[in-house]
Amino acid sequence: MSKRSASDRATDGQAFAKASGSGAKRDENEVNDIGEFEDAWEDEIESEEEVVDGEAGDGEDGMDVDEVMPAIEESEELPPAPEAFIPGTHVLGKDEILEPDDSVYIMRHSMNVTWPCLSFDVLRDSLGDERQRYPATAYLVAGTQADQASKNELSVFKMSSLHRTQKDGDDSDSDEEDDDALDEDAILEFRSVPHHGGVNRVRAQPLPPSSPLPPASQPYFTATWADNGKVHIWDIRPLIESLDVPGYSWDKSRTNKPAFTINSHGHAEGFAMDWASSGNANPSSLRLLTGDVHSKIYLTTTTPSGFNALSQPFTSHTSSVEDLQWSPSEPTVFASCSADCSVQIWDVRSKGRRSVAGIEPAHESDVNVISWNRSTSYLLLSGGDEGGIKVWDLRNVQKKGTTVVPSPVASFNWHTAPITSIEWHPTEDSIFAASGADDQVTLWDLGVEPDDDEVGTPMNDAPDGARDVPPQLLFVHQGQKDVKEVHWHPQIPGAVLSTALDGFNIFKTISV
Repeated sequence: MSKRSASDRATDGQAFAKASGSGAKRDENEVNDIGEFEDAWEDEIESEEEVVDGEAGDGEDGMDVDEVMPAIEESEELPPAPEAFIPGTHVLGKDEILEPDDSVYIMRHSMNVTWPCLSFDVLRDSLGDERQRYPATAYLVAGTQADQASKNELSVFKMSSLHRTQKDGDDSDSDEEDDDALDEDAILEFRSVPHHGGVNRVRAQPLPPSSPLPPASQPYFTATWADNGKVHIWDIRPLIESLDVPGYSWDKSRTNKPAFTINSHGHAEGFAMDWASSGNANPSSLRLLTGDVHSKIYLTTTTPSGFNALSQPFTSHTSSVEDLQWSPSEPTVFASCSADCSVQIWDVRSKGRRSVAGIEPAHESDVNVISWNRSTSYLLLSGGDEGGIKVWDLRNVQKKGTTVVPSPVASFNWHTAPITSIEWHPTEDSIFAASGADDQVTLWDLGVEPDDDEVGTPMNDAPDGARDVPPQLLFVHQGQKDVKEVHWHPQIPGAVLSTALDGFNIFKTISV
């Protein structure tokens, strides 16, 4: 109930004047000759103005009087719409934080872990391909970077209850099942084995598309690059089974120790590693490449009797090998990138273990990551320490010995810090994801072409000096600190997973 002033009450016929505390009590039965009531104390009665003044102060009679409040004006103006934060254009003020706009996410979840994971890989499961229903489930394998070498672990994570992101207001998806519309906290379960030393990189054995997870009796191999110079190969299949089958107890002799350790690199640390896609799930036809900071690349193969680490390295780089990628179409060809600013193309059949072609220089600084397009096998992505992203047509790459440096078919300089990870979409040959040390995960589509009228035109309502947003940039995901790696989920179309100092994110946007 709102408060009213004394004058307001008087106009309603409900206000009464106050009498002075000093006069004698009046005789209410006294009447004059013409029948009118005579008030002997009318000089003592306060005017309405005095009543208002009395209410504004403490009052002479010591009575508590409500303070008169001004009328509240109702406004039909809507609050201002939240402004999109553009990295490089806007700067967060003191005490400001970024808040995600859930209207542009189909699904978004954040999960914290005990120790940061520099690297992870998505594991194939038996839940089916092209999954569109929610809640979703995802499996991944990751290695930790603990504060002590003895505390590190190799862990298999199960992310479940990945519900669709709830949106405010009317939603076009409101007719879907209730389970799809829930926005509950995701569940993160894991099984771990001890891993001596920090894990620089993790890569899981590739399984053919549309193939189910191997039975629990068969191995599912994962390789780890340890910071002590060792490459370990683990069988993680029992850990997955333990997450899915209540009460399952795995054989520690099978899981808690590596199935094989590659000692070819000596004590040299490394980050580069990639499995060749064998086209089937047969573990006897696997091939693993590993590259170290001393510029050497080693090949490890499998035979029916086990793993075989070849002793002769591939040597053409002059600095640390940062990333490796097998060709998706030629089983003997692979690519590498290095801190020597080059990208090299190799054929394992060539004599002398030297590269057969290369791009020198590919970037102005260290080339940190590469990704080979699975659908259009002549396209290769590279990301540099300067923050640049380049797309190369390998049909234009010259053989070794030539001095012609090919030009990239596309080049982007959106990121303002080193590119830490880059990966083509598993089925869309024009889409890729990238992450940078500027705390951004970006999604791109090379198939988007700018309109002639929009080329060089700054963003609407953008401040002076604002950066032009490339039309190929579909989405910028932020909120994580020190993002290290990003991967697409091959069985949940459009789902992206990323790891950072503060844990994992899994999301799907309306853009892809």
